[in-house]
This record gives sequence, C-alpha cells and structure tokens, in this order.
Amino acid sequence: MESLGTENSLGSIRIADEVVEVIAGLAASEVGGVVSMSGGLVGDLAHMLGRNKNLSKGVKVEVGEHEVAVDLFIVVEYGVSIPEVALYVQEAVKEAIERMTGLMVVEANVHVQGVNFKSIPETKIKEEEFLLK
Repeated sequence: MESLGTENSLGSIRIADEVVEVIAGLAASEVGGVVSMSGGLVGDLAHMLGRNKNLSKGVKVEVGEHEVAVDLFIVVEYGVSIPEVALYVQEAVKEAIERMTGLMVVEANVHVQGVNFKSIPETKIKEEEFLLK
C-alpha cells in the first residue's frame, strides 16, 4: 500500500509504506542497546533459519496524507536502561522518517519484546568451592 503523497507541477510523489518501515527499522537498529528488531515468533524463526532478509522486521506503520504512526518491536541488551533506550529509539526513528520523507511522526510506540542475555559474562562456580561453603 502506498502512502498518500504530494503533487507538484511535475507530477506526484508517493512513498510506499514499506519504505517508511525500512527507514524506521534501520534507525531503531542503530541505537545503542538495541540488539535486534523482533518480528514475532514466526518472523524470528524465519530470520534464524536465514530465510528472511526483511529490513522492516519489527516495524508496523500507519501512514496518512502528511503524518505517520510507528510501532517498533525491539529486543534490548541485558543491563541497559530500557526507558532510556526506548526514548533514543523514538527520537532516532522520528528524526529519520521526518528528514527522509517529510512526513510528520505523530507516534513512535516502542514495544520491548525481549532481553538478550548473550553478553552476560558467564560466572561458573567450581564444584569444590560450592561444596566447601
């Protein structure tokens, strides 16, 4: 579906919803603390299997004539301030969409779908140390 565009003396300009989704997804994924975009269980499984190279994964947009509402589904890194990362995602997505498309972002809703624990250093207690205590 294409968003409503603008008309000028040369013709009309139309921006596809998918373009706005890609812009939002790329902007969100560049924010520190965001590990990945979440495409739901089916989308994440397809991505892990290498069958999905969708740059708009984890993004849903509703585009009007001059404005857009965005829902972003993210996975964050363990240990980060979730409210702070979410705010940075909102700001980055708003700035990127408005700069590149001229559409006004009226909502940028961030849904934290998970926390990635892979970056936690593994601390293993030796069996002897555990038994001595």
